[in-house]
Amino acid sequence: MTPVTFRRLALIGIGLIGSSLARAARAQGLAEEIVCSTRREATRDTARSLGIVDHAYENPAEAAAGADLVLLCTPVGTYADLSAAIAPVLAPGAILSDVGSVKQAVVRDVGPNVPDGVHFIPGHPIAGTEHSGPESGFAELFQGRWCILTPPPAADPAAVARLRAFWEKVGSQVVEMDPAHHDKVLAITSHLPHLIAYTIVGTATDLEETLRSEVIKYSAGGFRDFTRIAASDPVMWRDIFLDNREAVLEMLGRFSEDLAYLQRAIRWGEGDKLHELFTRTRAIRRGIIEAKQA
Repeated sequence: MTPVTFRRLALIGIGLIGSSLARAARAQGLAEEIVCSTRREATRDTARSLGIVDHAYENPAEAAAGADLVLLCTPVGTYADLSAAIAPVLAPGAILSDVGSVKQAVVRDVGPNVPDGVHFIPGHPIAGTEHSGPESGFAELFQGRWCILTPPPAADPAAVARLRAFWEKVGSQVVEMDPAHHDKVLAITSHLPHLIAYTIVGTATDLEETLRSEVIKYSAGGFRDFTRIAASDPVMWRDIFLDNREAVLEMLGRFSEDLAYLQRAIRWGEGDKLHELFTRTRAIRRGIIEAKQA
């Protein structure tokens, strides 16, 4: 049987995802000791006061020292420096993973810093809210959600199985995927929708004062959904768009072509084209609900 419990779980970053993992791992008994690192003293104090970690450090190397599972839970733009900082203290046999929404950039930035004997297995839990900070986490965040692992070809099967078991224990469904394929899939299912949301809300804020106040006052459900998405961590999403630019730009190009098609249909009163598209997209929503991902 694959061992699931780790001696020391180190969370480098303790925002929504990190704090939710700390809570879930604690609830499931997946680590004898849970520690974290974060630069801000106030965040460390909050993590301690919530009782979700045993120790909170400013220096990521102090958190990673002696850990047999280290998870990078900060914006992906920080990974290169963080992995270089913790590399000297990573113990042989330890698993180093992450929760970033892009994977090719993680392989590029972290891979060269991983010492021999350390198992580097990038990962991405597809779960989250628009909130951030350790107080926003909850143990049920990963229940029924997918976690994608992108192990390199030479990854140790036992280490991959152990990390898979960890994610399954916190409630995730786990699948393995090639990093490039992951980035293309997430570009359309996550990154492009966020880009659209940021754009629509940004357009609304550029309206003249009287109209902008009415947009806020009379927001319909669709616009409220966009504002929820657009309230996500700006640093995290800045890094995601820059680190997955090729896939995002490809999907943005396709979207722009489809948008032009709709623009023409509306201009020329082609209701049949609009009805056909709306019928197809409605079926996608039903599929998401049936897959219990709504």
